[in-house]
Amino acid sequence: MKPKDNFMLVKNQRIENNRRLSAKAKRRLEKSKADNTLKAYSSDWSDFSDWCRHHGERDLPTAPETIVNYINDLADDAKANTVSRRITAISENHIAAGYGGKNNPAKDGIVRAAMAAIRREKGTFQRGKSPILMETLYLLADCFEDSDLVSLRDKALIFLGFAGAFRRSELVRIQFEELTFTPQGLMIFVPQSKGDQFGRGSTIAIPYAPDEEICAVRALKAWLDASQIHAGPIFRPFTKAHSLRATQLSDKSVALVVKKYAKMAGLDEKQFAGHSLRRGFATSAAQHDVDALSIMRQTRHKSEKMVHRYIEQGNIFKENPLNRMYGK
Repeated sequence: MKPKDNFMLVKNQRIENNRRLSAKAKRRLEKSKADNTLKAYSSDWSDFSDWCRHHGERDLPTAPETIVNYINDLADDAKANTVSRRITAISENHIAAGYGGKNNPAKDGIVRAAMAAIRREKGTFQRGKSPILMETLYLLADCFEDSDLVSLRDKALIFLGFAGAFRRSELVRIQFEELTFTPQGLMIFVPQSKGDQFGRGSTIAIPYAPDEEICAVRALKAWLDASQIHAGPIFRPFTKAHSLRATQLSDKSVALVVKKYAKMAGLDEKQFAGHSLRRGFATSAAQHDVDALSIMRQTRHKSEKMVHRYIEQGNIFKENPLNRMYGK
């Protein structure tokens, strides 16, 4: 989607026309937010801008009442979290245009009150995809063929995605040069991720699994040996002629791979996605009484809020009061 002319988070005219800023400084300022964040904000702003044009309202700067009317129309079909994200996009674009602080209409009390009313009415529960749990890995393990290159790649992708609690984008960006095999297992350096916007980087440790059947380290070694990859991205697409490309796999392909093997294992593939691997690790860890801090160290979550959701889901049966009533 091409950004609107008044989407100030890209090609900000205030920055472009500032003669006191060097060209290098201007280029860096354009990278103040992650590309995926900018794409999401651009789409959200475009929707708001189109609504304003249809209703004869001004979008930049806009009025608090305009935002309230917009989100009430939006709330007829959208979830509360979607509405909240749209407000954030409107706010960020106004800040980029120079309307910060008290001049930001998205921060007005009437907008906060309207959002609170929408949350009370619609709730904020999000139904996510089903997790790939530890026991699910055993079901998937029966679906892989050691003599098939695609199967070897997919096995390494799924097992490593689970063991490292990787986001889809992180998983497909892993480079051979970022791998370090040790007697204990594997270390993977992650240069930058969603929770690490300043690129400090982190190292993920993945030990050998006692059960070879679900071992991510052995699966990755088998894939690298068979593919003869010695540099660049470790997960790559195939051509129609079944030869390996030099480019990295797309992050959307992770979901397709997960769905493919979920279906082969007799599961409902519609219930699974790329995030099922990361979510599955956190939920399984909670089921095995791993503490929140240890889970966060592997998932690289900065907030405990989401991790505690996984812990609650993982313990929903374990800590159920009916177990005592049943004498378990």
